[in-house]
Amino acid sequence: MTSIEPARPRKSLILNAFVEMCSGHQSPGLWRHPEDESHRFNDIEHWTELAQLLEAAKFHGIFIADVLGGYDVYKGPRNLGPAIASGAQWPVNEPLAVVPAMAAVTKSIGFGVTVATTYEQPYHLARRLSTVDHLTKGRVGWNVVTGYLDSAARNLGLTEQPQHDTRYATAEEYLRVTYKLWESSWRDDAVQLSRTTGIYTSPELVRPINHTGPNFTVPGPHLCQPSPQRTPVILQAGTSKSGKLFAAQHAEAIFVAGHSPSVVKNNIAEIRELAASQFGRDGTSIKFLALLCPVLGATEEEARNTFKEYQSYGDVEGALALFGGWTGIDLSQYGEEEELRGVQSNAIRSAVEGWSKATPEVAKWTKATVGRHITVGGLGATPVGTPAQVADEMERWVAEADVDGFNLAYAIKPGSFKDIIDLLLPELRKRGLFWEDYAVPRGTYRENLYGRRGQTGPPEGHPAAKYRWRAGVAAEEHQIPE
Repeated sequence: MTSIEPARPRKSLILNAFVEMCSGHQSPGLWRHPEDESHRFNDIEHWTELAQLLEAAKFHGIFIADVLGGYDVYKGPRNLGPAIASGAQWPVNEPLAVVPAMAAVTKSIGFGVTVATTYEQPYHLARRLSTVDHLTKGRVGWNVVTGYLDSAARNLGLTEQPQHDTRYATAEEYLRVTYKLWESSWRDDAVQLSRTTGIYTSPELVRPINHTGPNFTVPGPHLCQPSPQRTPVILQAGTSKSGKLFAAQHAEAIFVAGHSPSVVKNNIAEIRELAASQFGRDGTSIKFLALLCPVLGATEEEARNTFKEYQSYGDVEGALALFGGWTGIDLSQYGEEEELRGVQSNAIRSAVEGWSKATPEVAKWTKATVGRHITVGGLGATPVGTPAQVADEMERWVAEADVDGFNLAYAIKPGSFKDIIDLLLPELRKRGLFWEDYAVPRGTYRENLYGRRGQTGPPEGHPAAKYRWRAGVAAEEHQIPE
């Protein structure tokens, strides 16, 4: 008798808005669109209005990307001209600064902020993130990156980026330092605030971490008292060999990008398996979020017309500047009409082959068609259609790649998000794919990510959990793990 494997229950999707403190972000040139307001990124009201809009729609979070340098590979070397002229993630502001303002006008939405481990001391960053975790009442996440732009390295004391595996080895130690500061330096109940005894904090319940390693020497103790989450939600976005190992050990949510589910499917399965086999974690508990930039319309024709309109504003030079920074490949080396399927670069060929399968109507892939293709939505998928068609595509990603949700990019801002709210979310809710309200209203980012009240700190099995110095535990009974 043949056994039938039971169908997996449908996932309630995790949805973040994907933004950056710049104009256009993933869609270079669309700042010229008459309805786009992303050029207002210097105005605090732009961000508070966006946070209120997204919280009213019950988005899980706002995921804020960041870079520390310009995209200077295209027409390079070190040529920032195309990025500067087109506004391709230039200029770009520091993301953490705006989070408290957005938190002040909201109650439940979370904030994931990108900060690189390569260029900042962990003692300093731990304090900044604890401060924001306090001010947001526990609604901050940290997207841990190691950086990918040599232009950033040159402005931060290096001639070029450290080697890839070296950056991840540094990041590994970096996280152990921050876990020690956040979780082991103060006991849960260290702060007394006793007017009777006059003791604000019990000195015996605060201790140095005395970390000495190959990259960092941090005696401690942490400068901040325990914040609501102590360790912010750990987010990550690397799928190299080192990145997968790092993510399998540390990440609670992982950002993936590709033109179709088949591109990311194997990486997701491998990271889930690594988490279980090498680090003793529940691999199914890791949340995978795919980059998606939906273009919606009441009818398919309307959506396609909107997409064509968006593409007409796209800046191909800006798109090729972004492509150069993301991949390290300067497409200016190729002829205007050169067919990129036949070039020597495996990276270019594989990218173009994937795009050609997803977009068969493009007869010839040249650098101009590549640029046009990524002017709306960048390197991720850009489904175009009715709410039902886009919801079908999202379900396909869940079924084929086992993603748990999406980081939703915009073509125009806030118009793309308003279309998602007005058109797509009702369809997702009708299908039982998106919640009606936060699982834990006024809860922490982590509580709403996992859908569990009380899950303010990292769950059991996450490496940070073993560092927690809990109330009532004597210091000698809880040694700081290495």
